[in-house]
Amino acid sequence: MSGRVLLDTNIVIAVFADEPAVKQRLAKADEVFVPSIVLGELYYGAFKSARTEQNLARIDEFSASSRVLFCDSATGRHYGMIKNQLRAKGKPIPENDIWIAAVAQQHQLILITQDSHFDNIESLVIEQW
Repeated sequence: MSGRVLLDTNIVIAVFADEPAVKQRLAKADEVFVPSIVLGELYYGAFKSARTEQNLARIDEFSASSRVLFCDSATGRHYGMIKNQLRAKGKPIPENDIWIAAVAQQHQLILITQDSHFDNIESLVIEQW
């Protein structure tokens, strides 16, 4: 795999867990981005964990070394289109995942994930690891 990719939360968690297959595939990417929504999900997990400080430090370090993409009005437009398409299909997915998909579409990135529900989003390029 090569190209410009956007990481879903479960892929970042796999990186934190030092999963060799994920790290090897990621090393072949041309550019790697992380949506701010993923950072929010990671921070939430850290705050509810038993090792809060250790997990917060790990996320802070990861965030500082990552290319983070934020939401803007264009992201909001993609979000609205995706959510409406999913509503019409009767295939809702978690709200944060709609935002993540919107960031991927906006920036024309390949979304790297382990979640199959992203398959329901039209025109979203994904790879499931």
